[in-house]
Amino acid sequence: MRASIFILLSLLLIGCGQGKQEMQLYGADVTGTEISGAFELRDHTGKVRHLEDFQGKLVAVFFGYTHCPDVCPTTMLALADAMKLLGKQAEQVQVLFVTVDPERDTQQVLAQYVPSFYPGFIGLYGTEAQLKSTASHYRVMYAKQAVEGGGAYTVDHSAGVYLFDRNGKIRAYLKHDQSPEQLAHDITQFF
Repeated sequence: MRASIFILLSLLLIGCGQGKQEMQLYGADVTGTEISGAFELRDHTGKVRHLEDFQGKLVAVFFGYTHCPDVCPTTMLALADAMKLLGKQAEQVQVLFVTVDPERDTQQVLAQYVPSFYPGFIGLYGTEAQLKSTASHYRVMYAKQAVEGGGAYTVDHSAGVYLFDRNGKIRAYLKHDQSPEQLAHDITQFF
């Protein structure tokens, strides 16, 4: 009897230690937050797209603009290098670049810019109202800033990559300054 109780208690204790294993991310685990990922935008080929269109893939969403002098091209290069590190697994990931500068980032501009980083990347654009709605779903901030000496401007914006799982649920927020190795590592946590 005493041996049976000891075995039962041992099994219970072992079972307690086998809960969900915590992920090790360089970014932040945002599972369960109220970021819906909803959008209705056109891609750089002119096709209307929604997050649901990419069901079955991990989806990495980055907000930026083509005239960005630093953060956007650096992040896009890091994402492209992460895809190369993933090799064949990169086919399971869809990177989406959402412009926060619909005035300048037309379909044609995005069609040249976005796939130049990596052939499978997709650029998304929409009207100002569509962008505002999309940004609110992601809690993204953006604001046009005039540059002295003419009509030029920059766009201040939130910088980071939102990672959704194969079912369209938000899972991670990857920092814009993560290395390609760190991005690839974080993405593989959700395969």
